[in-house]
Amino acid sequence: MDTEKIVLDVEKLTKKYIGEACEVEALKNVSFKLHKGEMIAVMGTSGSGKSTLLNILGALDEPTSGSIRLNGQYNKDLFREPSASLYRQENIGFVFQSFNLLKDLSVEENMGLPLILKNVDKETIKLKVKDMLELMGLTSWNKHRPIQLSGGQQQRVAIGRAIITAPPIVLADEPTGNLDFNTSTEILRILVNMKEQFKHSILLVTHDPTVATYADRVLFFHDGQIVDDYVCGKQNDLDYILQAFKNITERSKK
Repeated sequence: MDTEKIVLDVEKLTKKYIGEACEVEALKNVSFKLHKGEMIAVMGTSGSGKSTLLNILGALDEPTSGSIRLNGQYNKDLFREPSASLYRQENIGFVFQSFNLLKDLSVEENMGLPLILKNVDKETIKLKVKDMLELMGLTSWNKHRPIQLSGGQQQRVAIGRAIITAPPIVLADEPTGNLDFNTSTEILRILVNMKEQFKHSILLVTHDPTVATYADRVLFFHDGQIVDDYVCGKQNDLDYILQAFKNITERSKK
């Protein structure tokens, strides 16, 4: 991790959803920094603001107030088109729990799709897809359709698709949620390798304390706020994360 390089600077993000009968504050003055080559895990119970945060960081939703600075720069039009689409295309790779692969496309076609959308020439796409297939260990499955792959293989395709344009930021929403323990471990090792080898900055939402131990830091959310910012790397990481998650779970029941 490059501790000097701040990729995302999130300052006092607030998001309110206003209905006819009520007002819900999904995020309340959320502030944190994401460094280059850092993986941050976000934990919290359902409704704590995790998904709202991811949507805002991906410019899929607009905050009520607060700001996001990318590499120290503030873009006042970040949440307006065409700036939002350009921001996602140039800076964000998305990885989802449900993979979101196109069933009628092959592995190599799914991986190459972001490059096609950026109008990259065919020869460059071919070379980049070849490299990504090798990196993800999927060269022998390049012509297969998603339905012919295991869950772990599908997630590797999804990760390859997310990083093939070399985005500085990867937003991962429960990327191991549909996978067994061994496959989850394999996917997490790929994510760790990505941040170490390519200096991707990763924000990963998870409910699994074991998954969170792979991160450099863990942000614990409760009721739309960060209630704890834990730095990993200690012998008792799992014990601390288990207890902290238990605490916010109990708080959410009150």
